[in-house]
Amino acid sequence: MTVDVRRAFAAEAVGSALLLATIIGSGIMAQRLAGGNVALELLGNTLSTGSILIVLILVFGPVSGAHFNPAVSLVFALKRELSINRLAVYVAAQMSGAIAGVLIAHAMFETSVFQTATNVRTGPAQWLSEMVATFGLVGTILGVLRFQPTRIAYAVGLYISAAYWFTSSTSFANPAVTVARSLSDTFAGIDPGSVPAFVIAQLIGAATALLFFAWLHRPD
Repeated sequence: MTVDVRRAFAAEAVGSALLLATIIGSGIMAQRLAGGNVALELLGNTLSTGSILIVLILVFGPVSGAHFNPAVSLVFALKRELSINRLAVYVAAQMSGAIAGVLIAHAMFETSVFQTATNVRTGPAQWLSEMVATFGLVGTILGVLRFQPTRIAYAVGLYISAAYWFTSSTSFANPAVTVARSLSDTFAGIDPGSVPAFVIAQLIGAATALLFFAWLHRPD
């Protein structure tokens, strides 16, 4: 790999690791402090995730674009703004970084490092939620990049914070996040059997957003 590609890989991997460490770590902390109040647990998880997304996009955006999400990278590849080779590098970085972030979060909170989630998340409502969540995320990215690119970090962080609450799935909206969260039997976990349907729903949502916003933004 060239120096440029290595730096992009590092940015996507480290960014994904920090994102998952935040999602899992804040979920564990919220469970320990909220006294069984699930609404408070979700609120703590939401605020942490939305906040870290803003920071990570500002930090790593100039290096790799700060995708941290295979569905987002696939959209840019389909737009021919990311080569197939670079797409493969990004997805590998996102997946490996996300898994590393989960393991690091477990270690920080002195729980078993290697786990398998048991939190079943399945059914038509959850799948629809993931389609909607990913459609909205990709739409946010495409729309803000086109008209107000300097505000992308804040838009993404705010969108995910909102989507945690208006979707029944709590807005995973990211195949790498979904796979990694199957390795954590904590507040933010998802059992491995629920992962394939979530990922399919996310990819459908991303593809639908790409088509819709290509039409919406097409010059007359």
